Parts: sequence; C-alpha cells; structure tokens
Amino acid sequence: MAWITLVIKTDSAHAELLSDALMEQGALSVDIHDAAADTQNEQMLFGEPGEPGGEIWQNAEVSAMFDQGASIETILQHAAEIAQLGFLPQCLVEHVEEQDWVRLTQSQFDPIQISPRLWIVPTWHQSPDPDAINLILDPGLAFGTGSHPTTQLCLQWLDRRVQPGDKVLDYGCGSGILAIAALKLGASHACGIDIDPQAIKSSLDNALRNNCDPTQFVFSATNQPQESNAVMDIVVANILANPLTILAPILAQAVCPQGHIALSGILQEQAEEVRQVYQRWFEMEVADEQEGWVLLTGSKK
Repeated sequence: MAWITLVIKTDSAHAELLSDALMEQGALSVDIHDAAADTQNEQMLFGEPGEPGGEIWQNAEVSAMFDQGASIETILQHAAEIAQLGFLPQCLVEHVEEQDWVRLTQSQFDPIQISPRLWIVPTWHQSPDPDAINLILDPGLAFGTGSHPTTQLCLQWLDRRVQPGDKVLDYGCGSGILAIAALKLGASHACGIDIDPQAIKSSLDNALRNNCDPTQFVFSATNQPQESNAVMDIVVANILANPLTILAPILAQAVCPQGHIALSGILQEQAEEVRQVYQRWFEMEVADEQEGWVLLTGSKK
C-alpha cells in the first residue's frame, strides 16, 4: 500500500484554514510545521501554561496525506477555494511507500550517553557499556526520552548530586526518567508527580522495566507534593519557566533544610527572573547550559 503526501507552503494567517480544508477533502492526516526547520531561519515557538497559545510559524508548511488514488490537483483547487486564497499555492507532491514503520521509528533512537557512568538505552538496543548505569527507556506518550537538552541537564546534575539514601522528588515526572535515574544512582526513595495520568502510567511502567523496587517509589497524578513527602533531600523540576515561577512556594516547602533543588525547562533569557523568585529560599546559581536551555540549582538557606 502507498500514499500521497501534499506539502503546501503558506503563512501563519492561512495555515489552519488550509489544514481544515484538506481534512474536508479527505486527508488521512494533516500537520503544520515550520518551513524553515533545521535552518538558520528556524522560528522557535514556546508555549507555556497560562499564556495565550495558537501561535503558528510565519513561514509554514501544511503537510497532508491521502490515499494513492486521490486527485491532488482537484484537492488543491478546492482547498485553495475553501481557504479563500485566491490563487493556487506553491506545493510539493511526494509518494510514500509502505515500510516497516516500527523499525523505521526505532532506527531514529540510539543509546544516549549522559555521563561516563550513565546511559539511556531503548529496549531494542544492547547497552554500549553493560557495566554502566543503564536506564532502559523507549519513546512514548510522556515527555522525557533523554534526548532533550533539559532532560540531559537534569540527569547530569543528578549524577553529580545524588547521595546514597537521598529522598528525591521529580515534579512533572513525564516518563519518570529523573526519578528512576535517582533510584539507580543510590536514592532510597523517589516520588514522581505529574498532572497527566498518562505520565503516571508511563512512569510506573518504566520504573518496573528498570527493576526498581516498588517500595522505593511513588508516582502520583496531583498538582502538589503530599505533606508526607515534604522532607526531600532533592527536588528536581523539568517543566517551563512560567509554572516554575508559580510553583516556587510549593517546591521550596518540599525541600528539607540544607536540601537541593534543580530547575530546568528554562530559556537563557528567562533564567534571571526565575532565579530571583527562588532566591527567597535558596542560594541559586546557573549550574549549566545547553543549546539555549539553562539549569538552575540551589541549596536551601
């Protein structure tokens, strides 16, 4: 079986209109992406909770997939009319052949070395270093495969900071990767919190896949630490600057005296504002940076 992909170059004002129009014309799937992706003109968009969303790349591409027998010329004409373009937009037609999609997806994810002793390894790979601490993790619906700079910054910091017996809170746990890493690095207990039930399911599955002791971890779908967990040696939160600012009193309360906090998901231009908020409770500093993302860490006063 084969398919046809129609890629239309447009702008932010017409991208959603064209997307809806293509769906009306029988598209099997439609997505909108940056036409300048992976170039020096790539436009970065970062949405945060509590802020207006819906922003689209100024130079956008709308990609729609159709069955092989679809009349692309007719579809393009009707889509342009529905979107009220007044002209036929520039487009590209590609033929997509049947493939082993599972194998193709897997080929995009290789083991990732976080530190000399810490690796992230998908289940379909053998570890490059069997003697290392290997986190077995597959890409899934929850954030945190280890490929993103914010996750790597947190993992590298945990590798340096976690001491045997530490209690660790992973706030916004996603896949559970930070909580699991903490346990593998010697923590006696890890608590993961996320408002997304899918993240909690993924975290539980991943913890068991990594042979973590069920008596040593708890994953909970809530928005704040429970009272019994407010004695953590380490709190790590890899989310975004705006929610980190809002959650500052809650996260600070969860850290024990002389405990440590690590905050990620922060762009370089946001770092000082977040640092100032947390300075009330912690001696904060920029611990590391990677690809425009910053890791803020602090010791509780």
